Amino acid sequence: MAARPAEVLRSLAFYVAFYGATIPYVLAALFALLLGRRAFLAAVDGWTSYHRFCASRLLCIKVAVRGELPREGALVAMKHESFFEALDLPVLFARPVIFAKAELLRIPLWGRAARIYGVIPVERAQGARALRAMISEAKVHAEDGRVFVIFPEGTRVSHGEQRPLQSGFAALYKLLGLPVVPVAVDSGPLYHRWWKRKGTITVCAGEPIPPGLPRPEIEARVHQAINALNVGSDSGRLDRHALQVEQGGSVARQE
Repeated sequence: MAARPAEVLRSLAFYVAFYGATIPYVLAALFALLLGRRAFLAAVDGWTSYHRFCASRLLCIKVAVRGELPREGALVAMKHESFFEALDLPVLFARPVIFAKAELLRIPLWGRAARIYGVIPVERAQGARALRAMISEAKVHAEDGRVFVIFPEGTRVSHGEQRPLQSGFAALYKLLGLPVVPVAVDSGPLYHRWWKRKGTITVCAGEPIPPGLPRPEIEARVHQAINALNVGSDSGRLDRHALQVEQGGSVARQE
């Protein structure tokens, strides 16, 4: 489908505003390292919040959250359809620890900054050795009660596609001993395109799954939950009733 003129104009404005300001934000984050880790984290959070601001004001993309996102002590297994949710993680969660491809952490400067923030590299080719290193690093962050986030399918997938979970997810679940909160997202149709479309991206948090379940069961439950928005989903046309806050027990919010 050809892009509409309005989509082209909004996307161009977004690219200029967000990526143009990214360079100053990166420089500010590097300078903030001299002031301490807290200042550095604040600079990164400011950058991701600015991305959300640009998406909302320039692209006319809103974010609707269904369910309760954890604030601490949990492993979040999240669908990955576009770069949007990767950038938006610090907005959705309170300074999460993120498991990401090791290749990303080899990018000069960015890789070092990511490690300081709390990104843990996933080295798939190194098997058990890499897993032990990941768990050792993760347990340090677990002492601070931070939320862990992983894209269990291992990579970005097209909206509607359902890939099997990578084996590393079940191993992390077992060794971390944390409850899992599966999160579905439908950002692909709006954001994963050169000319982005306006509408609503839904972030849908499932019920927490307790630790200690057998691998087939945890994988089946997580796989079903993170793909909950693939069936009958229409990005940008979210049922308004699902965005209302119920009296006496909130189940959803719009940001």
